[in-house]
Amino acid sequence: MYTGPVSLMLGFHGCDKEVGERVLQGGIRHLHKSENEYDWLGHGIYFWENNPERARQFAEERKGFPRSGKKPITTPFVIGAVIDPGNCLNLLESNSLRLLEDVYQFLREAHETARIPMPENKVDAKTHELLRRNLDCAVIESLHTSNKERGVREYDTVRGVFVEGSCLYPNSGFHKRNHIQICVRNAQCIMGYFRLLTEG
Repeated sequence: MYTGPVSLMLGFHGCDKEVGERVLQGGIRHLHKSENEYDWLGHGIYFWENNPERARQFAEERKGFPRSGKKPITTPFVIGAVIDPGNCLNLLESNSLRLLEDVYQFLREAHETARIPMPENKVDAKTHELLRRNLDCAVIESLHTSNKERGVREYDTVRGVFVEGSCLYPNSGFHKRNHIQICVRNAQCIMGYFRLLTEG
């Protein structure tokens, strides 16, 4: 059965130059895993698929603003990676979407039984974008936990498409910040990192 991308992918990560250089020079083996309760695709190392410009925008937007106890980005930088998707929860594919829908129903029923409120996705008041995706993260992480407990093969990566930003033109189906993200859960799927020519 087809479950996800079958070829290598290029991912791009926006970060501080000091962090990027340390990875490129072997000072640290991998970029750090994100483990926020609002991560869009669950916990892992995040990349913009085939989109170095969007990775740079992200780094520029985070310049000078610390988040989740991390140091703020002082010098925006983009690092590339060659990724083998492995066993991919590909949320551009119908079976994966149905699976996630089933997990949501299970999670909702469990919260209702325990009389615990469900996590919620929250729209940012300034941008009106769905930036804090606590519910999506909880559903995806619940799927990973269930797979592990049942001895089912765990996902190495999660891949999702996001529609963001204003319309390109009136009544457009295209938006200015549309992108595909890859969340790498298994760092062994990162075959190697590389420097962009524009980064010198």
